[in-house]
Amino acid sequence: MVVRSELLGYSGAEATRALEGLPRCDYEVVIKPLRYRTHPHLAARCEFEERRIVLQVPTPFRPFKEPVIFAARRKRGDVMRFAWASETVLFRGRRDVLRFLYCHEWMHWYLHEVLGKGSAAETACDRFALRNFRRQVVTTEDADEALTRKGRLASRG
Repeated sequence: MVVRSELLGYSGAEATRALEGLPRCDYEVVIKPLRYRTHPHLAARCEFEERRIVLQVPTPFRPFKEPVIFAARRKRGDVMRFAWASETVLFRGRRDVLRFLYCHEWMHWYLHEVLGKGSAAETACDRFALRNFRRQVVTTEDADEALTRKGRLASRG
């Protein structure tokens, strides 16, 4: 897996070390700065045509909290309404941001390239990232588990 950083003061080697233990893909991974106006937030994308995953790190970086929606249940009634399940996550450093975003975008890649399914499963991708971004080793079995909505809740270690 080729990892390239366009983030000033953060090398591709540092980014590669930050992503150690996570499942690999055959796309290029590009780290870019995310300039924000009022507060840091998460931003990334999986570019299937270019075979590239772009992860954006808030610049300047400061720790921030972000709500992550990991499940939805349809509410009763004629109108399409949902009850959302979410958890607020503290991103303490660039490593947390990179690992979370990579897990999320890797799951899009896995759905599209490996399973041949549609890649627009945002809650499943967030569920996978939430459960696994702080774990030392993550496997495709963890991804399959995230697709079921069952299993352990968010992992903190």
